Amino acid sequence: MNRTGALAVASLGLLGLGVVARVRWPESSPALGCEPGAVRVVEGVAVCGEGDALSAPQRLMLGQKLDLNVVTESELAGVPGVGRSLARRLVREREVRGRFVSWTEVADVPGVGAARLGTLQATTELR
Repeated sequence: MNRTGALAVASLGLLGLGVVARVRWPESSPALGCEPGAVRVVEGVAVCGEGDALSAPQRLMLGQKLDLNVVTESELAGVPGVGRSLARRLVREREVRGRFVSWTEVADVPGVGAARLGTLQATTELR
């Protein structure tokens, strides 16, 4: 077999491997059969139903968003890109003015620029 034939066989092999991997790849459906809000931790394992409520870092790790109107300062400080001082300012502003109802109000807090606003929108929500 010449060099071109070997490359063709290798290419077909990789193509076949890609097709098999795509067919057998895990689905995007949730691994647990419950709503994200019903996920609990029992002995360090995520389960549906009874158990300890998820901590803020655990919720973020599972792709869930934190409620910016109820999250604590320490939980908010744990969000990558937020930090303690901005978390403190956000919580104090929330205590002074009440619940945030729009992202414009959040953007008005000193220290919240476009990048941090994007981070907050990706990791928190306004309920």
